[in-house]
Amino acid sequence: MTTPDDAFADDAFTTPDAIENAPDDTALSLFDGDDGMLTLEQRRCLVVMLKHQIITDEREEWPVLLRDARLIKSRLNDLFLDLVIDRDRGVAYKVQIRSDASGYVPPLLRDSAYTREETVLLAHLRQRHLAERGSGRPHAHIDRDDCLAAVAQFRPAHATDRSGDEKKAGAAVDSLVKAGILVKADGDDRFLISPVIETLLPIDRLRVIQEWLAEQNRPENALRRRIEPAADEPEDAPQDEDDEEDAA
Repeated sequence: MTTPDDAFADDAFTTPDAIENAPDDTALSLFDGDDGMLTLEQRRCLVVMLKHQIITDEREEWPVLLRDARLIKSRLNDLFLDLVIDRDRGVAYKVQIRSDASGYVPPLLRDSAYTREETVLLAHLRQRHLAERGSGRPHAHIDRDDCLAAVAQFRPAHATDRSGDEKKAGAAVDSLVKAGILVKADGDDRFLISPVIETLLPIDRLRVIQEWLAEQNRPENALRRRIEPAADEPEDAPQDEDDEEDAA
């Protein structure tokens, strides 16, 4: 028969193995005062999702994102953001939850329409990606010069600031690199077109932009724009969601 004193003695002299195998309630604590409930790899994954507009399956955080998608989504939801994962294309991104019947939602992301040059380049990248994948190639690549030439093709005939337009075209390339739509490959001037382009520009939206570009480049419209500038973008142009911090 075990007496209370015996039981106390057993507790007082716990074996080293028992101590080593005991559950550690502080395993999630990574620094003094840490009340977080995520593991280190989960936190890294969450930070990557917050920092970047788009992540792809080439990132080391991708397996963690797929495994713990519900948990990461929950943390984003707490910030009025939602998580979108396209497993087939290997891309994930966050979107801003908008105000609804539940009341005002303070936005963390800023809506900003793509510039004319970015819109032209997005349409070109979508066409290139569509053609390359249609030819059976697993990935679509493009050179920087090809990107600049594609934008220059839709340069208004009446435009006289060639240097300024070239800078805008270069800025458009850099912007899409920063967004993760273009990924550097084999040097600074060659890029992989991210599969996210399929999500950003579905075929129906691509057609709208192509029609708008064709309309903008008609001679009579070019003459009209000299007198009365037209809208810079089609109504259905894709929107870019930037972090407020990046926008500052």
